[in-house]
Amino acid sequence: MQTITSADGTSIAYEQHGEGPPLVLLHGSSGTRHSWEAVVPHLAESFQVIVPDRRGRGASGDTDEYELGREVTDLRALLGAVDGEATVFGHSFGGLVTLAATEEIDIERLVLYEPAVLVGEYRDDDLAARMQDHLDAGEREAAMKLFYKEGGGVPAPEQLPFWPEEVPFDIADTVVRENEAVESYELPTAPDIDCPTLLLTGERGPEHLRAAVQTLDDRIPQSTLVEFEEVGHMAIESAPEALAEAVRSFCLDAQA
Repeated sequence: MQTITSADGTSIAYEQHGEGPPLVLLHGSSGTRHSWEAVVPHLAESFQVIVPDRRGRGASGDTDEYELGREVTDLRALLGAVDGEATVFGHSFGGLVTLAATEEIDIERLVLYEPAVLVGEYRDDDLAARMQDHLDAGEREAAMKLFYKEGGGVPAPEQLPFWPEEVPFDIADTVVRENEAVESYELPTAPDIDCPTLLLTGERGPEHLRAAVQTLDDRIPQSTLVEFEEVGHMAIESAPEALAEAVRSFCLDAQA
């Protein structure tokens, strides 16, 4: 385990695996660096894989005040510690962090799996407020169940194989603040993204996130869209080999 210090003094912990061109993996709202465990061995065959805990979870620190921009400065600090031009792969909320970072940081290549962006009719979502209502009532499990159901497109979260023993109920407050950031973020009509971008979605992914991927594909000039059949939002766990191959092929094509 290694650490870097972000601009506001927060310690960001990360692991490093493999050798080759650097590839930074940013996990989603309900995850930690461990969310990538199934796919890392496949990616580490071709890349130097850098896997951080985003702030507010795992081995990383946090601050009382939060805003999406702090996550961008975390990524900037992490990229500053990496040798070479990195590809950044953001899953879900990690995808939103990556998108927000492109407004301030030059990134060589982007990979975005169903980034947490609301477009069109989904812009009026109030998931954060409804989750907070459950937390205020002392209903932490109900808050996370709502998140998995509406944020992750899981119809019956209680039927997940890891429910409830491995559900991170302790970070429900962190998930709420990140959903507030999702609801506040508005995708630019013409995002200032001029690097090769791989957009990934699962055939069974949440409709609001699939809509975001399609909108991004329409708005980013150098984008490539890949859909995985029979897969939902968590391809990083359910289809790691196929996911790794798509990333590897994209990076090789972008370098050619």
